[in-house]
Amino acid sequence: MVVTQAIFGVNVAVFIAMLLAGVSMLDNPAGQDLVHWGANYGPLTVSGQWWRLLTCVFVHGGLLHIAFNMWCLWDLGRLAESVYGHWTFAVVYLISGLSASLASLIWNPNILSVGASGAIFGIAGALIASFYLGEFSMPRAALSGTLRSVVVFVGYNLFFGAVIARTDNAAHIGGLLMGLLLGALIAKVAPGHDDFLRRIGVLLVGALIVACVVMWLQHSRSYMLHGQNGVGLLGQGKTDEGIAELQKAVRLRPDFAPAHAALAHAYFEKHDFANAAAEMQRVVALNPRSEVAYYQLGLIYLEQKMPAKAQDIFAQLLTIDPKSADGHNGLGDALADQHRNQEALEEYKRVAALDSSYQGVNYNLGVMQARLKMYDDAIASLLKQRQIADDADNENLLAGVYEAKGMKSESDDARQQAKQLPASQ
Repeated sequence: MVVTQAIFGVNVAVFIAMLLAGVSMLDNPAGQDLVHWGANYGPLTVSGQWWRLLTCVFVHGGLLHIAFNMWCLWDLGRLAESVYGHWTFAVVYLISGLSASLASLIWNPNILSVGASGAIFGIAGALIASFYLGEFSMPRAALSGTLRSVVVFVGYNLFFGAVIARTDNAAHIGGLLMGLLLGALIAKVAPGHDDFLRRIGVLLVGALIVACVVMWLQHSRSYMLHGQNGVGLLGQGKTDEGIAELQKAVRLRPDFAPAHAALAHAYFEKHDFANAAAEMQRVVALNPRSEVAYYQLGLIYLEQKMPAKAQDIFAQLLTIDPKSADGHNGLGDALADQHRNQEALEEYKRVAALDSSYQGVNYNLGVMQARLKMYDDAIASLLKQRQIADDADNENLLAGVYEAKGMKSESDDARQQAKQLPASQ
C-alpha cells in the first residue's frame, strides 16, 4: 500500500525533523514551535498563509499524538487504499485533511490545530459511505464486521473528542463529513477503478467545496487579516498604523479578544493608560478566566496611580489561581502604593515562597522591611537580591538601610557599587 506508506513516512519524517530541531515532542510542544512548523492558526492562515491548511495535517503535538494517529492511519489507510486505489485514496485523504482544517478554522479560529486525525476521519467517512452504498465482492458477514469496526472507531473518537478539551473535534467532524460525501459520490457515480473521468469529477466537487469555503473565510474573517496586519505593524515600531489596523479588526468583530489585547499593549506603550485599561477590560470581559488579562489590567491600573482598583483586579486573579506568583506580587505592589506596608510584605513573602527566583522579589521585600524599620531583615533581603540580579536601586536602598543602622563603611561601599550599576528597569 504505497500511498499509505508514503503518508505515514512523511508524518514520521516531520516528527523526527522537529525533534532534531530541538522541539520538545515527548510532552506538549510550545505553541510557537508548532506555528513555525506549519500549524493551522486562524490569524495567520486567514492573513494569507493558506498553506497551513495542508501543512498542519503532517504536524503533530507530541509522541502520543503521532503514535495514535499513525496507528489509525496504518489500519484505515491500507483498507481504503485497497478499496479506492492509490490515486483516489491519496486525493480523498488530502481533501478531507483540508476540510478538517477549514472546519477547525471556522469553529475556533484562535486555537492551534495540528495532526492527521481530521484526514483519517475523512478516510473513515469515505469507507462508511462506500460500505453502505457500494457493491463489494466480499461476503456480507465480512463486510458488516469491517463496517462495524470503522463506525465504532468514529463514534469512540468523537465521544472522547467531546470529553477531552484539547481535542479538535471540529476538525474530526469536518474531515468526516467530507469523507462521507466523497465516499457516497464515488460509490454511486464512479464505483469502478476504471471510471477515471467520473472519479476526477467527484474529486473536483470536493476540491470546489474547499475552494468556496476558503473564499468565504477570506471574506468573513477579514477581521483577522486586519488584526494580524496590526500586530505586524506594531512589531515594526509603526504604532499609530498598527492601532488603526487593530481598530478595524475590533469594529468588524467586537469580541475578537486578541485584537483588544494588542490594542491595550499599543496604548500602554504610548502611555495612553486610559485607553489601555479600557481595551484590557474588554479582554477580561471576553475571557473571564484569563490570568494574563487580569495581571496586565492590574499593571495598567498601577501605572494610572489607581492602586485600589489594581488591588481588586489582582485579588480576582488570585480567586482563579491562589498560587499565582504574579497575582501575589501585583497585590503586593498595589498594597505598597497605598502604604499598607505590613500587608504588602506578607504578599511579597508569599511570592518568595512560591518562586524564590521571582524577578525583584527580594528587593521588594527589602523595601517593605526598610519602611517597617526591620533593618536586619531588609539587609538580608537586599544582599540576597545582590547575589541574584543586582542594580543601582538595590545598592542605594542597601546604603540607606546601612546608614539607618549607623554602618557608615558598609553604606559607602554600597553607594560606590551603585555608581557602577544600571538602575532597575
